[in-house]
Amino acid sequence: MSEHYTLHVNGVDREVRDAWVGENLLYVLRERLGLMAAKGACEQGECGSCSVLVDGHLVCSCLVLAASATGQPIVTVEGLAPPGAPSDVQQAFVDAGAVQCGFCTPGLIIAAHDLLDRTPEPSEMEIREELSGNVCRCTGYGRIIEAVQRVAVARRSGLAAEVDS
Repeated sequence: MSEHYTLHVNGVDREVRDAWVGENLLYVLRERLGLMAAKGACEQGECGSCSVLVDGHLVCSCLVLAASATGQPIVTVEGLAPPGAPSDVQQAFVDAGAVQCGFCTPGLIIAAHDLLDRTPEPSEMEIREELSGNVCRCTGYGRIIEAVQRVAVARRSGLAAEVDS
């Protein structure tokens, strides 16, 4: 039995047609809406590669039924900044060398945005704790933590566009 519903993704209403009601949000974002940033790795909510914001809350999209997210704003990495312009967190990840293979990067960036929006001056321990749900097999996390710290300092200084200081 196919369903039709609308999701509000990155500020735009998007029609989902001929969907199975049991499809998870990750599948719908990638396969039905063409938003490829969120990645499917573990499909069990353990790795964080599929992290998105739903109604302002960080979630693993592989664990959320897409149809249950109707009427709630959904933000993916594609919606963090205007097309062609990286967000301050995205730029800091590049500047700090925190991007390796890139598989975990979208989930980490969403998690970092969520952390910095809630806690503008996180300690290193808070950064480690908040990002602990995101598994990276390439970087060792040092450069990821550095990137988050750069953004916190830049935002505090009012230099969000100049995070590579």
